Amino acid sequence: MLKEKLIIIITLVMVLCACDIQEQPTQLAQIKAQNKIRVGTLASASNYYQGAQGEQGFEYELSQAFADYLGVELEIVPFFNLSDMFARLDNGDLDLIASGLTYNKTRAQQYRFGPTYRTISQKLVYKQGRERPRDFDDLTGSFMVIAKSSHSLTLQKVQKNNPELSWSETEEFDEEELLQAVIDGNIDYTLADTHTLSLFRRYHPNLSIGFSVSHNDPIAWMLRQSNDDSLYALLVPFFGEAKQNNQLYVLEEKYFGHVRQFNYVNTLAYIEAIKDTLPKYQPWFEQYAGELDWRLLAALSYQESMWNPRAKSPTGVRGIMMLTRATGRQVGVTNRLEPEQNIRGGAKYLRQLIKRIPDRIPQPDRTWLALAAYNIGWGHVNDARIITKQQGGSPDKWADVKKRLPLLIKKRYYRKTRYGYSRGDVAVNYVDNIRRYYDALVWLDENNAIEPQPTPVKETENNTEARSTNVEQKQRSPAAKSSTATTEESQQPQKNEQQHAI
Repeated sequence: MLKEKLIIIITLVMVLCACDIQEQPTQLAQIKAQNKIRVGTLASASNYYQGAQGEQGFEYELSQAFADYLGVELEIVPFFNLSDMFARLDNGDLDLIASGLTYNKTRAQQYRFGPTYRTISQKLVYKQGRERPRDFDDLTGSFMVIAKSSHSLTLQKVQKNNPELSWSETEEFDEEELLQAVIDGNIDYTLADTHTLSLFRRYHPNLSIGFSVSHNDPIAWMLRQSNDDSLYALLVPFFGEAKQNNQLYVLEEKYFGHVRQFNYVNTLAYIEAIKDTLPKYQPWFEQYAGELDWRLLAALSYQESMWNPRAKSPTGVRGIMMLTRATGRQVGVTNRLEPEQNIRGGAKYLRQLIKRIPDRIPQPDRTWLALAAYNIGWGHVNDARIITKQQGGSPDKWADVKKRLPLLIKKRYYRKTRYGYSRGDVAVNYVDNIRRYYDALVWLDENNAIEPQPTPVKETENNTEARSTNVEQKQRSPAAKSSTATTEESQQPQKNEQQHAI
């Protein structure tokens, strides 16, 4: 009798448990019920940060797009070390992790990875001036990486064939702090992902690459290991659409497109110019920027003239902002070699170009389009926008227009445009350079590394164009060699004018 009662009790318990399992809502259902998805990420320049325009970052914008795809609010949860972030995912406080983490077999035993959407490489880095290591056998100093990171997992794998390889791990510092520690001489080596390294070297050119430790590591979002496929199943179509509609490409271009190329000499010269030359002109950049960021205006000026008020190009553009004679008259500049006037005029002209951009185009795209127009004229930029639309791209996105600007040097394209031939490829490099200069200047300014003079130093001599000296073109970057600050009047449209502004 007792046995029969025990069987009945166990059966009832099993039935109740089965009912509970059946009624347990799926992860997606819980997200929908709470109307929010909780996404963890490491706070960094490549993932998530608070910028001048609010929350920004590649992973932040991609996570926001996924939240919109689900029709819920995004709750981004920033972390400062991997251990805390993984623990929060394990205990269910996060729905997923979107932090530029690489897939590997060790992690895949614990976590579930979504589709690959980017690839990166790992580089061993050291400070310029030391002997370059070309493999792990050449390391002769302290070597530190982040605990539980892909870098640590990579080294564990490498160590199997290099048993004498040793390193230390930390949870106190993030990837950028370790890079700074290399610059400061506190450690000799670390590992860095290519996108983080590219962003960091904008203002620390003395950080050098020894050798590549890995190539084309796949990046994906991470979820808990579970039999619940409800959220995971939606990642596949989301990333499929993001690739098909160029959303991933646009984000890649926005955050990393301008830092793919690195020139040690040019970057070092720029950092030195910020310290030695910029303070003389910074008050004028600040005074005449208006609604513009003065640091953007200064970056534009460096690209144009290297902050040389007597600069001159073979096409006749002059001064610290490199204005044509016609543009100078248009913006009220009577002496292009007087730096205050030239900065005031250049700022006014850039504002005019930005106002010409259709109102529907958001920032920062409208600024990048305006900078391209500063270089080759709005007419040519608009021609490229028309080509972009004809090819199925968005004429309102810099990432799409950037791909078509170089087509303006090809006859089969430019002969059908209103304004004809233009060095659109130069304009692309021109904008990329300014973006790099701007990013570096923002970082240095926010870290109090710039000390401006309280009052600009006026030119004491009678600055006339007849008494100026030419600036050798080899002192300027290639993208600045074309005629810049071109007025629309100076652009002669082709006879074929069937196209119009869009």
